[in-house]
Parts: sequence; C-alpha cells; structure tokens
Amino acid sequence: MISILDGLNPQQRRAVEAKDGPTLILAGPGSGKTRVLTSRVAYLIGARDVFPYRVMAVTFTNKAAREMRDRLARLTGADKTGDLMLGTFHSICARLLRREATQAGLDRDFTIYDADDQLNVVKAALAELNLDEKKYKPSSIHAAISTAKNELIAPEDFKADTYFNEIAGRVYVRYNAILRANNALDFDDLLMETVLLLRRNPAVREKVQERYLHVLVDEFQDTNIAQYELVKLIAGRHGNLFCVGDADQSIYAWRGADHRNVLRLREDYPGLNVITLEQNYRSTQTILDAAMAVISKNPNRVHINLFTQRGHGPKIAVRELFNEDEEAQYVVDTIAELDRLKAAEPGEIAVMYRTNAQSRPLEEAFVRAGMPYRLVGATRFYARKEIKDVLAYLRIVNNPADLVSLQRVINVPPRGVGEKTFAQLEAAARANDLTCFEVIAQGDLQGRGARALKEFGALWAQWVRLRNELSVGQLFDHVIQTSGYKDYLRDGTQEGEDRWANVMELRNVAAEAGDAPLSEFLNDVALVSEVDNYDESVNAPMLMTLHAAKGLEFKVVFIVGLVEGYCPTAAAWMTRSRWPRNVA
Repeated sequence: MISILDGLNPQQRRAVEAKDGPTLILAGPGSGKTRVLTSRVAYLIGARDVFPYRVMAVTFTNKAAREMRDRLARLTGADKTGDLMLGTFHSICARLLRREATQAGLDRDFTIYDADDQLNVVKAALAELNLDEKKYKPSSIHAAISTAKNELIAPEDFKADTYFNEIAGRVYVRYNAILRANNALDFDDLLMETVLLLRRNPAVREKVQERYLHVLVDEFQDTNIAQYELVKLIAGRHGNLFCVGDADQSIYAWRGADHRNVLRLREDYPGLNVITLEQNYRSTQTILDAAMAVISKNPNRVHINLFTQRGHGPKIAVRELFNEDEEAQYVVDTIAELDRLKAAEPGEIAVMYRTNAQSRPLEEAFVRAGMPYRLVGATRFYARKEIKDVLAYLRIVNNPADLVSLQRVINVPPRGVGEKTFAQLEAAARANDLTCFEVIAQGDLQGRGARALKEFGALWAQWVRLRNELSVGQLFDHVIQTSGYKDYLRDGTQEGEDRWANVMELRNVAAEAGDAPLSEFLNDVALVSEVDNYDESVNAPMLMTLHAAKGLEFKVVFIVGLVEGYCPTAAAWMTRSRWPRNVA
C-alpha cells in the first residue's frame, strides 16, 4: 500500500483515502487529477479489497484510458485490472448496450456511425422529406438533433418552438428511423439508449447497479445531461460516486457539457464530500497568476487558490501584430529561433487557436519556411477514403443491415452496379422488409446489374461464413484480396501506394485485435478521437484548437488570434470583414 500513496501531497492523499459515499474532487489544472483518480482505483482494489469487476472508471479519451490502465498495472499488477470497466463514456455505453442488446431492443451487431455517416443520413432524411439541403444546412440540422439527444429528448418530444426546429424535428424522426433500419447508432445514441435502457428496464438497472460498487468519473465538468444521468443511475444503489473535475473549465460547452452538473451534484447528494486540489505541478506561478486573474472574473466559480513550487519562471510574452499573416510569420520565426538556441524541441511546442479555420495562415507560413508541423483537425486517419472503404467492407460482414456501408463499397472497385441498380435493390429490400443481401439471395432482381449483385452477394456470404473462423487480421486480408480492393488501390501510381500504406497501417490495428470478435474491433475504431492518435514521438510543432489541447502538455505554447470576438468568440455581435490587429 505504500507504493500507491507514496508521493501524494496531503490533499491528494485525502482524496484517494476518502470514505465511501459521494465525493467531488475540485482540482485545478496540473494538480494531478488523473493521478488521484488512478490512485483511488488502485486503493480500492489494493487496500479496500474491492474486486476490479465492481469498479467503473470513466475518462473522456481512449488515450487517457490507456494511460490509466498502464498506471494501474504498475500499481496493482496487470493481473488485477483485467476485469475493470475502464474507458470513455461512449465505449462503456457501447459495451453495455451490446451486453444487453435484447433488452435494449437492438441487434448486438449494431454499427456505430461516424460523423460523416451521420451527415449522410441527415442528407438522406432531407431528401426523403423533399427539403432542400441548401436551405436547411445538414450540419445545422444534425447539431440540433445531437443537442436534443444529449439532453435526452426523443424525436416525439422534440419542441418545435421555431420554424427551424420544426424542420429539425421532422428530420430527427426520419433520421432515427433510417439509423434503426440500418441497425446503426450514432455517438449520441450510445449515451441516450443506455440511459433509456436503465430507466425503463428495472431488471437491467438493478443488475448494473449491483455490479458496480464504485463509479469514478474524470473531467466531470465536461459531462452533459445524458452523461450525468447515466452515472447517477449506475451509482444509484451504492452511492459511491467519485467525481474529479476542474470547475473553471466548465465555462464553455465542451460537446454539450453542462456546467450546472457540478451544482446538480451538490443538490442531488446533500452529504457530498468536497475536496480541493490546489498545488499545480505543471506550470510556473506566473502562468497560474495570469490564469487566475482571467478566471476570477467568473462570479459563480468555486474559489481555488492555485500555487506551485516551480517558481515564477519567465514572463508571458505578448506581441501585437498587424494581421494574421504577420502573426503566423512571427510564430514560425520564433519557433525556428527556439530550436536554434536549443531552448525547446519542435515537438515540445504547440500553436493554439479558437477555430480550425484559423490554421490556414499558420500552415502557409510553415510551408514557406520548409518547417514540418502536425495538424489536429485535418483529414483524420479514420476519415481517409481508403480507410472508410475497408471499414465499410468489414461493417457489412458484421451488420448486413448497414445500408450506408453497403452503398459505399458495392461498386468499389467498379462492378457494374450503378445508382439505378442500387436504388432498385434498396426499394425491393424496403418493400419486403428484408436486408439487401436477402433480396440478392432470392435472385429476383432483373437488369444489367443483377449478375454483378449476385456475384457480390456470393462474396459477402463467404466472408460471413469465415467471420467466426478467422481472426480480424486474417479476415481483413481475405476481404481486401477477394473483393478486388487491393488491386484497385494499388494502381501503379504513387498516390495508390500511399493509400495502400494507410490500409496496411489499419491492418496493423486489426492485428492488435488478436482473437477479439469483429464487432469489438469495429467498436474500438469507431470511437477513436483525434487526440487518441496524437503521437508524442513526432518532433514537429502541433497546430490545434484550444479545445483539442485538453489533457496535453507542452513546453512552449503560442495562442494566436487573441482578438475580441474570436477568443472568446462573439459571432452574434461581430461580423468579420477583415482581421483586426492580432496578438500572439
């Protein structure tokens, strides 16, 4: 037990050893929040003799979950953490829904649609309702639907208090119907459907509540209504809810985050044990004083007096520049000078901004200087066409009702299945309440593409038969070979070889799945975030939004675009005609 508590300061130790019951750890940035949460789990298992399978620990990124599991293995031994329920809200909900799929009214092989898939479903719903997507922006409609789901508002309960919401409500109904017809869920469904399952099914709720004696939540200030309701339901029997968060970070809506959840926790648990962590291990006192001077303007905050033993450090440098181009050039020149003086490695430097659109002048400056950089928010690995193609092949093997994935690959490579043929197939499936593959198997389709459909159907049936005989990696190889996708991609061009290299990188991920079922592999890749792919070994500056920087640390940080109306944003009253003078 000495190793678990060793090195903790008095407040951290008090948090780790807190008695059972609801506990809120209010922790400033860099105060060791993750260490406290990890040590608390290790303490429960090692000192309180709580079985790991009775502990649920929730993080906000898969990267954080992996790091926590590695730390726990060092503290308690790898053999003691295998049954621990540790992961993001979405990954944990996906596991619970697959485990209780029948009770939730779902097929356990449901597909999790990513952001692009969701937008395509919105577009399909708009088309079916004869609504012009130029007039009703699909991304805006989807944002309204996502907000409703995060607030646990079902399609039938969606309030049409404005004309836009009346349209969004109609699309919401059709959008959900299309998802269910495809045996698919979106990210928000994972939360909402789990909450609804626990609310509506007493037997499942009691089983889950009894199993998880302790529920621990990291970054609690970032929870939304659905997530708050979820942890409250799961911890409903034993009341051992351990939440760690920084209330000062809840001043903005992080993916639907509701800052009132800290207040709700106090109201719902009158005996709440509140512990503050005020010692910062990351920053100098100068940085802390500047941060506290800004955040102190919030009249509703819980006062935390951050301090550090790292000294005052260098002063914050402020540079006022004429426009975004001068600002970008200043950043690049300064990074080059820091590198020349060996004051910081390029990989230890981050350039942050409020929105992704602000990266353009920075990228141009880096390119002109011939300086490499990393960009968070560009085409993500799992958003690349070749990656989405291969995953779509695997998704139809796992879920034959996934029409979106089938439409993506049925004619890639070209097989003579045009839009007209696919429309006939889809119409026949819908009219007879069958999957497209069941319609193909019946052999009743006519026309030029019927033979191509039959051949593809035979290939698919072969893949399905092999699904339980081969590992994910072996099935991966077989599908891309027999489908013709490998030869289609490797067309003799450099671009083709680059795309093939990406597919091989995905193949490495598939190999890591080992003997895990295909559904588990697809579940994991569907829930990967941009930060999860962050590679600290790459020695180049990172460009990202302030939001994407959560949980990361850098030796040198540039914040650009510090202009009233941009950071913080104030789009409601400021119209951008030209960039004002900037501060870097």
